Amino acid sequence: MKTVLIIAGSDSIGGAGLQADIKTSTMNGVYAMTAITVLTAQNTRGVQGVLNVSPKFLKDQLDSVFTDIFPDAVKIGMVPSGDLIQVISERLKFYGAKNIVVDPVMVCTSGYKVLSESQVKSITELLFPISEVVTPNLFEAEVLSREKITNEKSMMFAAKKISSKFNCNVFLKGGHFTDNANDLLYQKNGECTILKSEKIDNPNTHGTGCSLSSAIASNLAKEKKLLESVKGAKYYVHQAIASKLNLGHKNGPIDHMACREFLF
Repeated sequence: MKTVLIIAGSDSIGGAGLQADIKTSTMNGVYAMTAITVLTAQNTRGVQGVLNVSPKFLKDQLDSVFTDIFPDAVKIGMVPSGDLIQVISERLKFYGAKNIVVDPVMVCTSGYKVLSESQVKSITELLFPISEVVTPNLFEAEVLSREKITNEKSMMFAAKKISSKFNCNVFLKGGHFTDNANDLLYQKNGECTILKSEKIDNPNTHGTGCSLSSAIASNLAKEKKLLESVKGAKYYVHQAIASKLNLGHKNGPIDHMACREFLF
């Protein structure tokens, strides 16, 4: 069975973070392992508390995984400090990790920045170059490219700029557009692919970014090419949103179980 190592934060409501990553990996037929970067007290309405792990403890987690079950892919989510980013970069290089997917959790859905400029610099310099693909949302892509993204043309320009600047493949998520949910894959060789889809009216989208990036990692672990991996991941998340799971709360998580019939 193929394996994925998830390096991310814990979401106590279970809709995002490594909990969503584990659900996604399982539904996509791979075995999930984890290294926790931060503990959070949060729900679909916001974050009420945060507790970072120490750099040494993160290193211990990574060493424990790599020296026993070597992962076929790695998904990196929320990393709240420069010291932790350095540990991740050093350990992944040390072990020669492959198929690394970086979800640069820098700007939340509301547009609020959750990382400082120095932390963003660490991610782009230490993690982007060793990745197979990075998956910024529109807000994060605007920060990384320093360009305003309003349409498909500006989306393409921003992705190209990010790819050239940080030497990485870019999967730019367009879910925050108001009239569509088109995504874009820009590869380092200059190939650009638009993945089109309609906007689904569903407020329950907590964890979609985490799920998308871990679905890509799961597909890469199964030795699929990058374009095939992002297409499959987009389909997975699209079906999860379309199921319109309702747990009785506004802005709840997506429904992972709704996707099972499409995957097996």
